[in-house]
Amino acid sequence: MKTRVALLLTFLIGPAVAAEPEFRKDGLHAEAYGIEAGYPIGSRLTQGQQKFLVGSLSHYDEIFSARKIARPATAWPFRRENRLPDVRYNYQGGRYDLNEYLDRNPVTGLLIARDSMILFERYQYARTDAHRFTSQSMAKTITAMLIGIAVAEGKIKSIDDKAATYVPDLAGSAYGETPIRALLNMSSGVEFTERYDGKDDIAALSRGLFVPGTALSTTKVLAQFNNRTKPPGTVFHYAGSETLTLGLVLSAATGRPIAEYLSEKIWQPIGAEADASWVTDVFGHEVTYCCFNATLRDYARLGRLFARDGNWDGRQVIPRQWIKDATSVRAEDEHLRPGRVSQGFGYGYQVWLLGGEPAGTYSLRGIRGQVLFVDPVSRLIMVQTSARPQPVDAGMAENTALWRALVAQQRRD
Repeated sequence: MKTRVALLLTFLIGPAVAAEPEFRKDGLHAEAYGIEAGYPIGSRLTQGQQKFLVGSLSHYDEIFSARKIARPATAWPFRRENRLPDVRYNYQGGRYDLNEYLDRNPVTGLLIARDSMILFERYQYARTDAHRFTSQSMAKTITAMLIGIAVAEGKIKSIDDKAATYVPDLAGSAYGETPIRALLNMSSGVEFTERYDGKDDIAALSRGLFVPGTALSTTKVLAQFNNRTKPPGTVFHYAGSETLTLGLVLSAATGRPIAEYLSEKIWQPIGAEADASWVTDVFGHEVTYCCFNATLRDYARLGRLFARDGNWDGRQVIPRQWIKDATSVRAEDEHLRPGRVSQGFGYGYQVWLLGGEPAGTYSLRGIRGQVLFVDPVSRLIMVQTSARPQPVDAGMAENTALWRALVAQQRRD
């Protein structure tokens, strides 16, 4: 009888197996990603080709120059749940579980944690917990959080100051005359295209930053985008150039490399287990609209910090009010509300705000499927690194569906 009861309980709640990391050599379309060649790393010219994506996105700081973000002497330890999450989500008429999600998507790493407890951790395509995965645009939110720390320290007097207040070389330019607040909200009103077709403004910006001899400085690269079509703070328009401007403001205001500032203010206080890195341009400046690199568990530590409103076990690392302001929309900023920015999403300080239910969650997002979701209510986070063949596609909708199901489950428990 006891055996039958035990079997019934196992069926209902799942086996009592600790959420240790799982490693898989293959994944969706592994052949196209170069499994036979050991997932090769591309060059600066080839890193965007599918057969090089897995290798390149986990070795980005070997393809491009990067500045180290030093870890502390002792890592803060996660604990592990003794039961795997049994969650199912609905998507395009089907109903799927976690394993099916990973079979359906080119995910290189997926980690789910609730506060200090890891619930699930898996790596695919022969990636491991030692690989540093590139953030793509998730780096934008990190930049915004560092701006908040600099404001609290008095290094930036007000986010209503114009960027040129801190970067005189931008004086007279469209971005230089834009308030920091509008840059944080992607609302500068400056014309900039970001279609990821190799012919847009983000491609021109990247060439200027990474190809020697095309410009004299990072500010000169920005100067080519100088046509304001709307007043600042009135229209949302996503542009990596706005985050690059914020990075220039941050480094000028603090007088330090951003990687060094990040190490002292966030990376060491949260007990990161590995060094991170941030890709730099040919002028030695961190490319703040992308290209931060870290291990999956260290991304999860960052998510835990956000889920706790910037507080790390009693130490206020990022000002609580800054986190609140960054992840909400002021009454006068109607253009930033969920549904106005895009279907289902609003925008804060370089962070995506999820509309609908469950309410109150937000995410850091990057092209090709990089995402870190945060729920401050349950302190649940989910971080995914990925190698989607297209920069932008429908994959965002499916990982959002999985996230909403997870949050609903965890808030009930």
